Amino acid sequence: MNSFLHRSRRQPALFRLRLVRLFFSGAWLPLLLGLIVASSAAAFDHTHALLDQTLKAHVTHALVDYPALKASPQPLDAYLAACAAVSATSYEQWPEPQRLAFLINLYNAATLRLVLDHYPVKSIKKIGGLFSGPWDQPVVRLFGRTTTLGAVEHELLRVQFDEPRLHFAIVCAARGCPPLRSEAYVAERLEQQLDEQGKAFLGDAAKNSVDLKARTLHLSPIFKWFAGDFERGHGSVAKFIAPYFPAGISNDLVRGEFRVKYTDYDWSLNEAPAPKK
Repeated sequence: MNSFLHRSRRQPALFRLRLVRLFFSGAWLPLLLGLIVASSAAAFDHTHALLDQTLKAHVTHALVDYPALKASPQPLDAYLAACAAVSATSYEQWPEPQRLAFLINLYNAATLRLVLDHYPVKSIKKIGGLFSGPWDQPVVRLFGRTTTLGAVEHELLRVQFDEPRLHFAIVCAARGCPPLRSEAYVAERLEQQLDEQGKAFLGDAAKNSVDLKARTLHLSPIFKWFAGDFERGHGSVAKFIAPYFPAGISNDLVRGEFRVKYTDYDWSLNEAPAPKK
C-alpha cells in the first residue's frame, strides 16, 4: 500500500517533467504550426463576399463610381486586409481554382485602392513617376510583405497558372481593358466567369473584330503584349480566339489566313459618368 501511494505521488511530477522536456525539445512546434496553418486556411472567405459587395455597389456596365467608392471604402479595405492575412503556406494548400480566383480578385481590388489613393486622376498611367509606373508601386500586401501589381501579374499569375484567360479578368482601371465584372471571381464558377469575360471582351467591336473581306483581325494590343500566353497550347492567337466567334468566322480563324492590326488602347480611367443633375 505504501509503495502504491509513493508511485502515485511521483506520477504528477514525472508528467510535469515530461512536459518540460517536450517544450524545450521543440517537438511540439510542427503540430502548433499545422494547427495555425489549418486555422488560417479555413478562416479566409473564399466567397470573396467583401469584394463582391464592393463591386456590386460601385460597378455598373464595367465602369466604377469612384467618388462613391472613395466615400465608403470600408468593405474594400477589409477585403484587402483579409487577403494580406493569408500566409504563403495556407495559399499553397488551396486547390488551383481557389488560388487563381484569389490572385485575380486581389489584383482588381488593389488596383481599385491604388486609384482611390490618387483620385481624382484621369488615367492610371498618371500614377507613379518617370521610372516607376503604377504597376511598380509597392501597394499590394501579400504573404507578409508588400509587393506590386506587376509582380502579382508577371511573377505569380502568369508563372503559376497556364491560363491565358486571366488577361480577360484582371483589370488595370482603363477603358481599354476587358470589362470589370460587378461580382467577385469564385472557384466554383471560375470556368464560366472566365469564358464570359472572353466573350464580352472579344464581342466588343471597338476593341476586337474580324474583317472577313479584308482578311484582317483588328485586335486589342493585349493580344500583342501577351501573345506568347495565348499562342502556348493553341499555336496562334487566331486559333485561341476562334471559339469566341460564330462558326463561320471561327473556321476561317483556325486556318490562320489573316493579318493582324491592333486597335488603339484607351488608357482613360474606367470611371462611370457623373450622374446628371
